[in-house]
Amino acid sequence: MILSRRRSAFTLIELLVVIAIIAILIGLLVPAVQKVREAAARGKCQNNLHQIAVALHNYHSANGYFPQSRNKENGSSFSAHSRILQYIEQDNAYKLIDFTVPWSNAKNAAARAARVPVFSCPSDPQRWVPPDLAPTNYRANEGTSVVMWYGPSDPNGVNAGIQPANGPVFCNGPIRIAEITDGTSNTAAFSEHITGDFSQGVGTDMADTFQPGTHPSTADQAVADCAGISPLNLGQQGYSNVGAPWLYGYHSTTGYWHSAPPGSRSCMFPGSRIMTTANSFHTNGVNLALCDGSIRFVSYGISITTWRALGTMCGGEVIGNDF
Repeated sequence: MILSRRRSAFTLIELLVVIAIIAILIGLLVPAVQKVREAAARGKCQNNLHQIAVALHNYHSANGYFPQSRNKENGSSFSAHSRILQYIEQDNAYKLIDFTVPWSNAKNAAARAARVPVFSCPSDPQRWVPPDLAPTNYRANEGTSVVMWYGPSDPNGVNAGIQPANGPVFCNGPIRIAEITDGTSNTAAFSEHITGDFSQGVGTDMADTFQPGTHPSTADQAVADCAGISPLNLGQQGYSNVGAPWLYGYHSTTGYWHSAPPGSRSCMFPGSRIMTTANSFHTNGVNLALCDGSIRFVSYGISITTWRALGTMCGGEVIGNDF
């Protein structure tokens, strides 16, 4: 008797079950891979900020004070970033800068376009910027007031009578460590901001700087006025070249303020008043470099009271338990 052999094979139902299982496994794996990548990117970003914080201290050791965020000397407005290049092993970039002429002078064209890897966060997906404007994701803390210029840097007195500047890297420095009476471990030095879209014809909510057209004299008023605008209204589009070039000491390129919570919209106001915020593409928070050189990850859920306390260098506030 001859037995017939039957060829074994998957039935259609079995094949569909296998495909479904594979799809489920891929669905579980992709988020895990994304989390690992973001953790690595956040770690790299924290390392960048640590290098910047150490460079600030090395600059202080060499000069006796922290670098200023910008200045009006010769209309130059060079950033704090430009001053610390020698302390982050960027001597070649530093040598490209001619500090005797404004940052925008043709003599500084090569410096404006010089990419500095330490200034870029790997989590920011905005890779394109104009080739003549090298970007940065890292910003110097200018305090909790809403002033762009103040006191000696504000000879017309447009900001006289409102809260003075109180950040450690404001333009009216130079600031010595001894003047940070709140303590270097309680005072922010640098944080993050995502890169702009470089187009005045597009409003990108968390990237660009908007202009409500109001004249706020307090941080609370600035926060409310900024929250009340629509990023889709191009009539309130303020500045799109956000984060570039790092050479330029300006509110939308190299500075940020602790007047508004991290992760909120940035706005500029007439009268040289400003509210540039800290934000990032990290999950639910930003990295923060403190004046003692340490790095912390700060949740977007931090209270405004604690965030502002971290922004001042001599306010005498008590840091909340949410930090």
